[in-house]
Amino acid sequence: QVQLVESGGGLVQPGGSLRLSCTASAMIFSIWSMGWYRQAPGKQRELVASISSGGSSNYPDSVKGRFTISRDGVKNTVYLQMNSLKPEDTAVYYCNAHHYGVDFWGKGTLVTVSS
Repeated sequence: QVQLVESGGGLVQPGGSLRLSCTASAMIFSIWSMGWYRQAPGKQRELVASISSGGSSNYPDSVKGRFTISRDGVKNTVYLQMNSLKPEDTAVYYCNAHHYGVDFWGKGTLVTVSS
C-alpha cells in the first residue's frame, strides 16, 4: 500500500531554516503531483507548496520567496526547504500525493518556530 513518510521537523528559531523530506513507497512516484500542507492548532489545513509531475511548483503568498518545493524521482522523495521561518509557520506539516482525485497523506511532522 502507498506510504508517505515525512521527516525533518523540529524546533527552530525565527529566521532559521529547516528542510522537510517525504519519501513515498508503493507508488509510481513520477505520475503523482506532490504537495505540502500544514495545520496549526485551531486552524484548517492549508496548502503551502505543490509540485506537479512535470515539475511546476505553486505557492501561496504567505510562503512565496521563503519556501521551495522540489522532488527527486530516483529517491521517490519530495522536499520542502523552508527559510526565514516565522512563528506563524508553526504547524504540523503533511505530505500529500494527488492523482486524478485520489489523495494519500503522510502522518505529519511538527515544525515549531520559537525563540
